[in-house]
Amino acid sequence: MAKLWDKGYSVNALIEEFTVGNDWELDQNLVTSDCAASAAHAEMLESIGVLEPEEKELLFAGLADIIKKADDGTFSITRENEDCHTAIENYLTETCGEAGKKIHTGRSRNDQIQTALRIWMRDFLFSCIESSIKLIDAAAEFAGKHAMIPMPGRTHMQIAMPSSIGLWAGAYAEELSDETAHLFSLLELIDQSPLGSAASYGVPLPLDREMTAELLGFKKVQINVLYANNSRGKFEAMVTDGLDYICLTLSKIAQDLILYSMPEFGYFSLPKELCTGSSIMPQKKNPDVFELIRSRSALVSACSVQIKNIIRSLPSGYNRDFQDTKGAFLSAAYAAYNSIEIMRICFEQLEVHPDRLRKAFTPEIFATDQALEAVLSGKSFRDAYKLVGNDLGSVAAGNPDTIINTRTSTGTTGNLLLGKVSKETRRQALALQKRRAAVDTALIKLLGERERVMFFRPGSSART
Repeated sequence: MAKLWDKGYSVNALIEEFTVGNDWELDQNLVTSDCAASAAHAEMLESIGVLEPEEKELLFAGLADIIKKADDGTFSITRENEDCHTAIENYLTETCGEAGKKIHTGRSRNDQIQTALRIWMRDFLFSCIESSIKLIDAAAEFAGKHAMIPMPGRTHMQIAMPSSIGLWAGAYAEELSDETAHLFSLLELIDQSPLGSAASYGVPLPLDREMTAELLGFKKVQINVLYANNSRGKFEAMVTDGLDYICLTLSKIAQDLILYSMPEFGYFSLPKELCTGSSIMPQKKNPDVFELIRSRSALVSACSVQIKNIIRSLPSGYNRDFQDTKGAFLSAAYAAYNSIEIMRICFEQLEVHPDRLRKAFTPEIFATDQALEAVLSGKSFRDAYKLVGNDLGSVAAGNPDTIINTRTSTGTTGNLLLGKVSKETRRQALALQKRRAAVDTALIKLLGERERVMFFRPGSSART
């Protein structure tokens, strides 16, 4: 198998293993993305006279074969190939002859990987934002269904003030909505084409970068060819940071669910389909998946830091260090997406126990309400605070169902305004649908497919 940089000699075996790393495995995720970029590049090369029409048709047929093999899991990338770019070009050379040798004209592996990653990132963000919106809807629906079920509010893990299931779940729905809006802004940022930047400095050929950007459904060209290269790692870090914020929220939800589903609390019962058992204790129904959501949140944070530390001190232009950002980014992407999907399933199936929640309302939870009642009778708050605080034994138990209805300020238990969150997710969903449809239309036209091509593939097929 010829390497793209082949000059008639072989490198030391250890050097090859060290420099290739697991790129050849990671690139299984990017084969279809790279084929789409190659198709756009071939179309453009024909338009400037580098390819004959028959050669372009041969290449398109070869690329279609590779996409089909990638779908079937039968397209092979070996360590000797180094990456998907070499495997694809070697396949095209074997099946298309001289036309295959022309596909790399005007390109570098630098802008190939940038473009393939950019296509994959865009498709991933489409799917991730869509999944996040479904999670927000599930959390908001859960909040609405159980809006007026009292729940003890806690600070420092101690009993604090009356709250509700609606307030608890609604808080997470709104938080995730803001974080999903952030992902949407990142989608806007990365939706620009680096193709044609070559090895950071362009080439002396009349490449039509606007044409390839349009063919691939990008909103615009990433103009400066050196910036196109310098953004490698930076864009991956930005997206990973966006995922990190969502995963931080998911980790907090997971911790709440683990805590509040303990027998000592009994507020919730976790869906049994999401729990695993013990190899020795027959009675166990363990919240392993939520524990792993906590740890995967840490993994996503670590990947973000790893990517930024790799690129932190690099000079401008391409440096091989960039290679090591790919695995971290892909790992974070799959970990975040799967965590979002799992949490959605949880909210759709989570069981609430109102009796256990009401029993948790010990008298001291009403202390602040009693102090504020004294304020309404004319006392200053500080005097009322001291009066109640110095005689907590006299605090009377209240009716939590009545109490949570007395909070009517915006966003409190009696005035959750969950509809505003739902309205925002509908807006996000419509904007996402519109943008994704435009990209799909462009790619279906380019690749001659009847339906959208999958670049990001959720599930166990991922190699990270």
